[in-house]
Amino acid sequence: MPETGSIITDLQTRGMRMIDPRAGADSRRGGAGPTDHKAVTIDGMTFMIPVHTHAAFDSPYLVDAPDESGRARVTKDGAFVADVSFPKRASFLDLATADGVPYGHIAQLHAKDVLATTVLQTCIRYESRKKTCKFCAIGQSLAAGRTIAHKSPAQLAEVAAAAVRLDGVKHMVMTTGTPAGKDRGAKVLAESAEAIRAAVDLPLQGQCEPPEDDAWHRRMKDAGIDSLGMHLEVVTPGLRAEIMPGKAQVPLEKYFDSFAAAVEVFGWGQVSTYILAGLGDTAEAILEISEKLTAMGVYPFVVPFVPVSGTPLESHPAPTPAFMHSVLPSLARMIRENGMSAGDIKAGCGRCGACSALSAFEKFAPRERAIA
Repeated sequence: MPETGSIITDLQTRGMRMIDPRAGADSRRGGAGPTDHKAVTIDGMTFMIPVHTHAAFDSPYLVDAPDESGRARVTKDGAFVADVSFPKRASFLDLATADGVPYGHIAQLHAKDVLATTVLQTCIRYESRKKTCKFCAIGQSLAAGRTIAHKSPAQLAEVAAAAVRLDGVKHMVMTTGTPAGKDRGAKVLAESAEAIRAAVDLPLQGQCEPPEDDAWHRRMKDAGIDSLGMHLEVVTPGLRAEIMPGKAQVPLEKYFDSFAAAVEVFGWGQVSTYILAGLGDTAEAILEISEKLTAMGVYPFVVPFVPVSGTPLESHPAPTPAFMHSVLPSLARMIRENGMSAGDIKAGCGRCGACSALSAFEKFAPRERAIA
C-alpha cells in the first residue's frame, strides 16, 4: 500500500466523494479556510480533505458510510486504499452567548482538537477588487450570516474556555482580515490573546501581515501569543502582484525582515508562513525560498491550493499529486535538518498540519514514494 504521506497528498489534491456526507464533524462551504473540506483521520493523523470542490465531485476516491465502530473504507477506482474515521462534531458548537450569538459564529473546530477563529471577518484587501487576493473567501461566511464581523475579546475567551472544557481543544489559531493601520492586525490579535489567556490556559497562534513596527511582535508575545504566522501564500514577486495585488504591496523584503525579528521574540520554529502550492510558483521557487526560511528558523507550511467557489480563482485547478510530491519530501528533510518539526510548534496551522501532508512526510519521509 502507498505510504501515508502519498495517500494524503493524492486525497488533498483530488478530493473525495462520500456516500454519507453527514459522517463526522460538519463541513463548511465558503468563508475563511480551510473550507469545502471534511476532517478525516488516517493512521492516527487528522487531515482536511476537499469534499465540496469541482475536483472532489469527480474524484476517483469514494468513502463508504461508517460502520458501527465509526470506521469507513476508502477506495480508489474500486480498489481499497485505507480505513478512516471522522472526528465528531464539537459540543461547544451547541452553545450561544448570553446575547444569542451562536458559538459557531465566533470560532470553529478545525481537524480534531484545534479551535480557530477569524477575529476580523473584514479586510482592506478584500473590500477592493483591485486589491483583493484572488483566492480569498473571507467575506463569504459573513455575507451568508454564518459569522460576525468582529469577535470581541470577551466572546473569544468565553468560547475558548468552553471548547477546552467540553471538547479537549489543545491549541487555538487566531487569524484576521487586515484592518487599516500600520499594525496590520497585530493590535486586535494582542487584545484577543490577553482576554483568552486570562480565561483559559490554551496555547495560541496569531496570524497577520507583518506589522510595520517590529515592536508588535513583543506586544503579541507578552499578550499570550505563543507562535506567529505571517503568510506569504505566493513566493514569486510577479505572481504575487498578479494574484495578491494589495498584499503584494508589502514586499518580500519586509516579510523577511519581520520574520527575523519575530524569530528573536517567539523562538526558533515558532514563526511560520503559509505557502499555497499550485498557483503558479514552480517547485524550485518554493524550495528555494523554503531553504532561506528554514535557515532562519521559520517553518514553511506548504499546502495544496484548493479553489473555493465564488472567488476569482474558483476554476483554477488544484496542483497535481506529482507536483506536491516534488516539494513535500524535500521540504520535510529541510525542516528536520534545520532543527524544526510540526510537533515542536506550540500552536497553529503548522502544529495541526491537517491542510497538508507535510507532517506525514516529516514522520515517514525515509520510506515515502509517489503514487503512480
